[in-house]
Amino acid sequence: MASETRHFDYLVLGSGIAGLTFALKVAAHGRVALITKKNRADSSTNWAQGGIASVTSREDSFALHVHDTLEAGAGLCHGDVVRRIVEEGPARIAELIELGTQFTEREVPSDPSRRELDLTKEGGHSKRRILHAKDATGAEIERALLAAIAAQPNIVVFENHLAIDLVTTAKLGLAGPNRVVGVYVFDELALRVEVFAGPVVVLATGGTGKVYLYTTNPDIATGDGVAMAYRAGLPIANMEFVQFHPTCLYHPQAKTFLISEAVRGEGAVLRGADGQRFMDRYDARAELAPRDIVARAIDSEMKRTGADCVFLDITHRGADFIRDHFPNIHAKCLEFGIDLTREPIPVVPAAHYQCGGVVTNLDGETEITGLFAIGEVACTGLHGANRLASNSLLEALVCAHRAAGRALALPPPDSGPAIPPWQTGRATDPDELVVVAHNWDELRRTMWDYVGIVRTNKRLRRAEKRLGNLQEEIREFYWGYTVTADLLELRNLCTVAELIVACALQRPESRGLHYNLDFPASDPTWAQRDTVVRRGSQS
Repeated sequence: MASETRHFDYLVLGSGIAGLTFALKVAAHGRVALITKKNRADSSTNWAQGGIASVTSREDSFALHVHDTLEAGAGLCHGDVVRRIVEEGPARIAELIELGTQFTEREVPSDPSRRELDLTKEGGHSKRRILHAKDATGAEIERALLAAIAAQPNIVVFENHLAIDLVTTAKLGLAGPNRVVGVYVFDELALRVEVFAGPVVVLATGGTGKVYLYTTNPDIATGDGVAMAYRAGLPIANMEFVQFHPTCLYHPQAKTFLISEAVRGEGAVLRGADGQRFMDRYDARAELAPRDIVARAIDSEMKRTGADCVFLDITHRGADFIRDHFPNIHAKCLEFGIDLTREPIPVVPAAHYQCGGVVTNLDGETEITGLFAIGEVACTGLHGANRLASNSLLEALVCAHRAAGRALALPPPDSGPAIPPWQTGRATDPDELVVVAHNWDELRRTMWDYVGIVRTNKRLRRAEKRLGNLQEEIREFYWGYTVTADLLELRNLCTVAELIVACALQRPESRGLHYNLDFPASDPTWAQRDTVVRRGSQS
């Protein structure tokens, strides 16, 4: 399974907005390997419907955007990080537009001959500041970035390549400060492990949604970057804060289709099975409360009434408005026999976004020299205990820009050490893949049942015990058999699940997305305190 080492100046893992932006910004200075586990367009960015938050209106201000972010983050955001990302947002948005991203515009009311950005509003925002491309914003951003990537001869894209583990000088047993020197990568088509060598490695691998039974994330969201960083000895923080999007389409054939928060931003209301609105009983902001509040309210209503779902109703806005503003959502719902211009949409919460991750600074730097983490995989301190809607694409864009600048400023390293080829040892081809499939299902059900929207210490301890047993089985399978993509992803998912539980057990309070019935109130002494897990120790 061994192959010749591939040498590059920059190794970028992931092809969403963070990875693509970084690759574009360093391409003029060296050869870039863009390594992505499926097709280059398969990313959470491509699935993003709502938009990207930034201050572009005279009616808005940086101070208001900062305030809204801090309010949603429930006392855990890093204020300096929030301010820097918010203030640097407009310049990065301008770059996206210059690259060819076509955000939706509208006529200027006072002058129909002119056009301006059409801004929408989402939960937790005090002003309209969400730039969007109808209801397929991520796909439009991904399109523009991939077109720019295709024009860069210095960028080589490796599709169907799944990173297995980071290679560092510490892992090779070399003296001196620890730095990254490469990555072991599984070629899913050739069924072999390849060595990629380079002095700069960027984790832009996205989130961990597939650790839960129900998620809005694509199948690729298996926490690969977080798991690799943890195995490399890096600190992982705030993994207990898993954002459940309140409104995922509830239909037996829909799987993971998200109903954008922008639908509520344009006036949709949530109704119970009895047809009555209920959000005003939970928060004065009703449907436009932050996601953690809305998701818990829906969960509470479903448990109180025994209903399988609740209903999102925008019929009062009229058919023309709905079809114009939400063409993709309208078309997708019609595929399942639901006409949202005439009837409410059945919805349930589903795992959506990872607010914690690999500990980095604002420039995406980790404790290992040359290793960066940007986008959802990273924990910069922007999101705190709950991400404000549409701040994710903003963070990825700003931090990718800053990481590229920092990477270009690094002193040129000496020629890296030789990386030994992947060793299969006595591993044989797996003979019972049903074990992998069974463990995958058990893991995701365990997380959904015990580490979901509402938790208790008893449930968390049960999850901890079951995950420990699963980890032992996975470890035995990993070392005994040749690797497969499913096995590698299962290995990463189990590691991520354990990290979520470990962080949740550290926090003796409820805050933001982490709600524990044993500690239903927030503890002021835990404000501004991150939960951190490092391999071999917890602190």
